[in-house]
Formats: sequence, structure tokens, C-alpha cells
Amino acid sequence: MSSLKGDFDELRERIRQGRELGPAGFEPIYYLVFPPPLILEVKQQMPTWISLLGQDGWEVKTFSMAEQIWDVLRGDPFWSLCVEQDRAAPLDWSRTNKALAEILRTDSGLLKRLEGALQALEGRRNALLLVTDLEALHPFMRIGAIESQLQGKFPVPTIFLYPGVRTGKTRLKFLGFYPEDGNYRSVHVGG
Repeated sequence: MSSLKGDFDELRERIRQGRELGPAGFEPIYYLVFPPPLILEVKQQMPTWISLLGQDGWEVKTFSMAEQIWDVLRGDPFWSLCVEQDRAAPLDWSRTNKALAEILRTDSGLLKRLEGALQALEGRRNALLLVTDLEALHPFMRIGAIESQLQGKFPVPTIFLYPGVRTGKTRLKFLGFYPEDGNYRSVHVGG
């Protein structure tokens, strides 16, 4: 089994080398895949990793899915109604999750926020976006759906810290229990 340190070192090297132009074009998207039980260890390593990327010459910006999810939900005009409905039926998880997922998928939801973060870095030669807290997407959506909708809109290297299992060169299982998904156009390291 690979180590987080070794996988991160390999990821840094791959980013330094860049990606080759393939049939789908150039997308500087990288996934650091790690077993879900290591989520806390990854969070503990983030300051070190950001520092190391900075030493490599990258200007690292972070995008926390957990923070963005909370911000989208809290800012939605229907948030208070969702809270009220949840109080009325606190055990109806499927209804609650469906309502929250719909808010996150709106035009001002997560996709738009990630796209905005990427656009803000366009033209900045040494910029790199580090996307964290992907586990917060469960049970609402998976990052593969967001990545596919942003095809062609990654102007800077983007690293996704992905808790899951790698089941092939391009196939991943989010959190280790979702069905395999092979719709990624990215480099996967670890897992």
C-alpha cells in the first residue's frame, strides 16, 4: 500500500511535468486518491502540502467543498423552509437530502462557485487550486459530475483531495462504497 507522503511527492512531480495533450484536450486536473479512513490525516497534512507546493513555486488557493456547501445552503432563499420542514419530519432523510441536493445544483450552487474560483485564477502563471473536503459532497453528489460539467474550464492545475478507492487507471469509487465511476478526465495518484 502506498503512503500519503509518497503519493503526494508523486503528485508534485506529475504537476511539475504537466500533462500531455490527449484526444480530449489538455485538462490540468489531478486527484490525490486516499482511503477514506485517512481523511483526518489528510487534513493534518494540508498545511505541510501547501507549504511544499509553495516551495515548488505554486501560488496555492484552496477551495473547501464543506465551506462552499454550507455557504450555498445558508444563503439560499429556501434555507429557512428546509430547516422548518426538517424539524417537522426529522427522520425523513431522503426528502431532506433531495432538497439540499437541489439547492446545491442550482445555477448559483457548487458548480458555479468552483467555476468562479477557477476563472479568478485564469492568467496567473503559477496559480494552483487545491479542492478539499470532497467527503462533504456525500450524499448530495459526486465530484465527477461537477468535473465533467467544467470540461475545458481548468486554466490552472487543480488538485482534488479524493477520499475513495482507485479501481483502474481512470475509475474511482467515491468514499469506497459508491459504484465505480470512470468518467474522469484527470490524472489519479494514490488509491
